[in-house]
Amino acid sequence: MNGEAGKTQNCNILKADDQPAAIPLLKMTITAVFAFCVIPVLVLIWKMVNWVWIKPKNFEKHLKEQGFNGNPYRLLIGDLKEITALKNEAYSKPIDFSDDIIPRIIPEAFHLSKKYGKNSYVWFGPQPGVHIQDSNMVREASQDVNLFHKPNVSEFSRLITPGLGSYNGDKWAKHRKLINPAFRMEKLKNMLPSFHASAKEMLQKWEEIVSPQGWSELDVWPSLSNLSSDAISRTAFGSNYEEGRRIFELQEEQVEHCFKAIWSSFIPGWRFLPTTRNRRMRQIEKDVNDSIRHIINLRLNAVKAGKSFDDDLLGILLDSNSQEINRHSNKDFGMTIQEVIQECKLFYFAGQETTSVLLVWTMILLSRYEDWQTRAREEVLQLFGTNQPDFDGVNRLKVVNMILHEVLRLYPPLPVNARISTADAKLGDKHIPGGTLVLFETLLMHYDPEVWGEDVKEFKPDRFSEGVSNATKGQLAFFPFGAGPRICIGQNFSMLEAKLVLAMILQRFSFELSPSYAHAPRSIFTLKPQYGAHLILRKL
Repeated sequence: MNGEAGKTQNCNILKADDQPAAIPLLKMTITAVFAFCVIPVLVLIWKMVNWVWIKPKNFEKHLKEQGFNGNPYRLLIGDLKEITALKNEAYSKPIDFSDDIIPRIIPEAFHLSKKYGKNSYVWFGPQPGVHIQDSNMVREASQDVNLFHKPNVSEFSRLITPGLGSYNGDKWAKHRKLINPAFRMEKLKNMLPSFHASAKEMLQKWEEIVSPQGWSELDVWPSLSNLSSDAISRTAFGSNYEEGRRIFELQEEQVEHCFKAIWSSFIPGWRFLPTTRNRRMRQIEKDVNDSIRHIINLRLNAVKAGKSFDDDLLGILLDSNSQEINRHSNKDFGMTIQEVIQECKLFYFAGQETTSVLLVWTMILLSRYEDWQTRAREEVLQLFGTNQPDFDGVNRLKVVNMILHEVLRLYPPLPVNARISTADAKLGDKHIPGGTLVLFETLLMHYDPEVWGEDVKEFKPDRFSEGVSNATKGQLAFFPFGAGPRICIGQNFSMLEAKLVLAMILQRFSFELSPSYAHAPRSIFTLKPQYGAHLILRKL
């Protein structure tokens, strides 16, 4: 018995001696598990809570203190549900010409402005945006490109406006410098034959449709869209413009997919989910990149063989890029091939969209205001007769220029422009928190009666008879192509093409609204006619 008791006692002593070594080991194991498993989960939960609730509520408090008002923040969705409902309602039926177009095009901004005044904010999910309708504040924000960046408001932004349209800081400055030579006036002058060829091709098709009876009803929107895509294909890629057309078709499909997926894109990572649309968008991106890369490689091989290309956008861009690299003996000062591809994609979207929508709204408005159509035609015939318009003559078209400016005022291609504050900033007397979207309400400012007068909704091109500055009374109240250093680099390209094409149309046709025309401007990245543009064309 004593022997057994002794063994038990020794065993207990042994266990007791082992405990001090085992307990720290167990504690270390638990701590390690906590550190590697629990802490990351807690950090992730904290970040999620901060993103979807704490940060937005802090934004809301700060904006209210600055005199901004808006709907209370709602967890995760913000105002997205209301925005979607307002847009669906707005687009459900056409409107009369006499109706206000603002509630149809930017219904969320219209309703918030009506409810809370000019200083209002909106919630794109947890992301706040402030509506700016003050010309001085727009000027300040558009001038300071370091403090107010171009935002990628969704994961799909880079698919629609890649390259220069999405870059900021030094990269934006470098690309702007390299691309600038392609849009100088002497280079644009060399692109006039491409505009002529594209317009002539379209007008010949119209003449074939109209000729048998001298008049015909036609939806001119697809024709004008194809015209501008053909023109940008010719001016971007020269002899490779046929392949350029295919790229445009793919980009057009990409825009439609992005528009349908825009609200889901505010959820981080959504673009990478293997949905049918996401897979198709990735395939389009690959196909477009491969096609442009093929054209670039052909061009580079031709240059090595001694050929010169200085009359299309790609040739000018590659030459500018090469000169900059050689000047500094460093490739870092130029663009990579992938970056050149992105810029070519931007040429397509910006160049095609801006010109086509400007032309279609011009034809629609001149169909309604036929006295201005007559005045424009008289000016064109006086300058050119039936001859092909030339560069110098196009730049002397004063009435046509006034008409295009008034169309851009009433139907700006981008009804809203945006920046994002990279740090806390001051605009006027307002303090804007870093990370806030600043929305330049172009359409609202173009329709501001305090600037334009009580007849602001009327089509009156003679507002611009003494230039933009006089029309706006010196205020920044007209900016259809943006404002400040980031103003659209292709605005002269678009205006030159629009003047030339309109002059050639006026030489050959008169046009009026068809009874089947339905007035329905809709913003799908740019401002387009939802149901097309059905006009009656008469051959002159």
